[in-house]
Amino acid sequence: MTAPPLDDTYFMKQALAEARTAASEGEIPVGAVIVCNNQVIARAHNQTELLNDATAHAEILAVTAASGTLGAKYLTECTLYVTVEPCVMCAGAIGWAQLSKVVYGAGDEKRGFRRYAPQALHPKTVVLSGVLEAECAEEMQKFFRERR
Repeated sequence: MTAPPLDDTYFMKQALAEARTAASEGEIPVGAVIVCNNQVIARAHNQTELLNDATAHAEILAVTAASGTLGAKYLTECTLYVTVEPCVMCAGAIGWAQLSKVVYGAGDEKRGFRRYAPQALHPKTVVLSGVLEAECAEEMQKFFRERR
């Protein structure tokens, strides 16, 4: 049996698993993983309810964990996979950490950084959107459907 290819889809599935964990904990289902040299070095999901902290977004927690793993504040050789387009706050953190690539699934028309702060990321950061977009969007829609 061969191992699955380590590509954007593979790593987004890892982020989706984090999003599902968030939903099971009553958190908005956003999941993130940070990959360096084809290895997941950090994984996180929203924990704003658990930590009673509006800044405890998946991306922020993943950046903090990755920095700890690497012992470095700059993540220049790393890729962030996140199920939903980062908000302005998270985009700022991603920019300061200088991640080389950001891959997200579903866009966020209401709070996404591309609408409000399209220059927030580091100028060299490559952005790829729409990876497993339908699955990522469905996690959010399902979460909010169940709460109405």
